[in-house]
Amino acid sequence: MSATVADVVTALERAYPPEYAEDWDAIGLVCGDPASPVDRVLVCVDPTEDTVSEALELGAGLIVAHHPLLLRGVHGVPADQPKGRLIHRMLLGGVALYCAHTNADSAVPGVSDALAEAIGLRVTGALRPHRGATAETPLLGLGRVGELARPEPFSRFVRRVADALPTTSWGVRASGDPERPIRRVAVSGGAGDGFLSTAAALGVDAYVTSDLRHHPASEHAALSTVPGGRAPALVDVAHWAGEWPWCGQAAEVVRTATQSTVEVHVSQRRTDPWNLHEPGDRSRT
Repeated sequence: MSATVADVVTALERAYPPEYAEDWDAIGLVCGDPASPVDRVLVCVDPTEDTVSEALELGAGLIVAHHPLLLRGVHGVPADQPKGRLIHRMLLGGVALYCAHTNADSAVPGVSDALAEAIGLRVTGALRPHRGATAETPLLGLGRVGELARPEPFSRFVRRVADALPTTSWGVRASGDPERPIRRVAVSGGAGDGFLSTAAALGVDAYVTSDLRHHPASEHAALSTVPGGRAPALVDVAHWAGEWPWCGQAAEVVRTATQSTVEVHVSQRRTDPWNLHEPGDRSRT
């Protein structure tokens, strides 16, 4: 008997309970009939024109995305607007859309577990524990703290991160002493400069996240210049790249729950919005 959209959603919400989502988030089934049969699923970070096209080309009946399509309230979804056009394309093509966002961030395993695993960390705790965390669920929450098998110079660690994630025009940026030994690391998939002070308070050697802003990063780095100050070295990766490892994790959730009767694809299309990078060369002027 074929799996339905509802069957896949049930499996995903067992792995990523909706109650773990932040209050401001918009998760769940966005469009599609829960009773529709589904034999092919596409997992991606972003529901975009590219990933919807990929789903239609694959004949997928469901897209599982990390980022919400309708995070902010809307009053309509007309087809002459970007998000409305996506909704119409999916409905006309028989494609449902399900989004697991901050519930997938806080779950165990979740988005940051996938990032930590890709980098080669042994996870030891949550960066910001969820309000529902207990002694039995110490990893529940946003971000993760973990350890490398052995210390390595920061420059080598930055290369480790770059090698572990898909290539983007943004690349991997870093701030810190290239020779600093790195062993204990905090990671946060997605935008994480709100956790800079948390990472510093935990005394980790490095913090890997995305979308670090100039002033918070500069002020954070300055902590190391005051007597007794010690701030983690910073590694800033492209937002899409830092969350892409989760797609493989979510795909495995669906495969396991459906006993591999559903064909699950992880999108290989880069939906990072930045597509050009020019570091500049003043010697040419």
